[in-house]
This record gives sequence, structure tokens and C-alpha cells, in this order.
Amino acid sequence: MSDRFYAAPAGGLPDQSNLITGRAVFTESYAVIPRRVMRDIVTSNLPFWERTRAFVLARPLSGFAETFSWYLMEVQPRGGSDRPETEAGAEAVIFLTHGVLTLEIAGKTHDLTPGAFVYIPPGAEWKAHNSGSETARFHWIRKRYQAVDGIEAPDLVISSDERATVDPMPDTHDHWTTTRFVDQSDIRHDMVVNIVNFDPGADIPFAETHVMEHGIYILEGKGIYRLNQDWVEVQAGDFLWLRAFCPQACYAAGSSRFRYLLYKDINRHMPLGLR
Repeated sequence: MSDRFYAAPAGGLPDQSNLITGRAVFTESYAVIPRRVMRDIVTSNLPFWERTRAFVLARPLSGFAETFSWYLMEVQPRGGSDRPETEAGAEAVIFLTHGVLTLEIAGKTHDLTPGAFVYIPPGAEWKAHNSGSETARFHWIRKRYQAVDGIEAPDLVISSDERATVDPMPDTHDHWTTTRFVDQSDIRHDMVVNIVNFDPGADIPFAETHVMEHGIYILEGKGIYRLNQDWVEVQAGDFLWLRAFCPQACYAAGSSRFRYLLYKDINRHMPLGLR
């Protein structure tokens, strides 16, 4: 089992003596959902899931996430689902952070441990159950697959944080790297989920401004993000949404690595006309 640490919501409810003021921000170009507000009162139940609750961090919504939904799932022992996905054509990524999860897909059973990554192709039938004695926590990122005539859908991918390829960014002396679970140049994929890694003090030294929408969950450490015109402090357990073309940059603060799970949409034409 991996000995890596991944942040998770504290749950519960803050004491009545706490101040209301916090770091939560919702703007037209970005949003910050800090770990402090991920409490029991904001969780959701999902159809056909037993002994399970979900923190819904992003959903398709005008003026918010346009291409994806992002759940942070908590499944109690003996919980799970034989029918987890109810929407035809949905693809997904699962990234397990705590406990164990038994995944049944394509006629095979896979016992997942923390750091496990699974890409689930569109239309695949799968089941997921907590086969352990502790709460299983995992990120479940969903997207409606954008099919293209003449291009096959992607295959199932099962990997892990420890086994995946780690690519250094050019001219950064390995202080900024990306853990890649899927080949981004594979045109079958219309989304990608990576882990971005920064050593203390490393940074993105310019304001990226591009077409890809982002979802970001801070797995470890803390950093300073430039979002549009604002500087925002973030730490392990925080979630960020960035609209397409929102200027973005960051640097790692503190004495430990800064790591985040990153979603973005890729490899497709921009739809023309009204949807």
C-alpha cells in the first residue's frame, strides 16, 4: 500500500465560536472552495450508492464548470454501487486517496489502494465497493465524451501515482514536473487528469492564458496562485475551478512539495454555433 499522504475533508461542523469569514471565492473567471467549508452539511447522496456521500466540487453550470463534474466520494465499509453511473456516454477518472476500493470493470476485478488512478471509457459498465475496514475516499471526475467520427474511444487505463511517468518541465531542473497517467497526445482522449508537482519555491513563471478549462484539487503542501487579477493562498484540501482563458500562475510556498490533481479538456475542435 502506498505511504503517500493525500489531503481529505475534515467533515463535521465548525464550532459555533468560529468566524464566518474565510477564503471561499466565486467569480466569473475562477472559484476557490477551501477545505474549511467541506463539511457534513454540504454533502450529497447519489442514486444507487450505498453507505456513501459525495462532496460535489464542480458541476456543469452556466458561468461555472462547463465541461465536467468533480465529486470527492466517501464510501463506508461495505458501501459502494453496482450501478455507479446513470448517464449514457459518460467517461470518468477515479483517483483513490484513502482506504481500499474494489473495482469491477470489463470482466475483471481490481483492488485499488491509495494513489491508484483509473480512466473509465465512455459507456463502460463498472461497479465499485469498499472492501476494507476504513472509509474509502476517491476523486471521481466525470465528463460527457465528445466522440469524433473515425476516432475510436479510449481504452481502460489503470495506473498509480507511483507507477506513472513523471515528466520534467523544460529548463526547470526537475523542480516542476507532471505525473502523467495518460498520453495527452493520444487524440482519442478529450480530457486528461494529471498530478502537477512543485518543489518548494518552484513556480509557473508566466500567466498561462489558454482555452482549457481547469479543475484543481490541492493534494499536498501550500502555494500562492495568481488567478485573473488576484493573488490567492491555497493549501492541501482546497479546490479551484478556472474558466477557459483565465490567466493563471503559481508558486510553491512552505517547506514541503506542492502537488495538485489537475483536470483539463483537450484534443477537440471548439464547437461552433449555439449548443
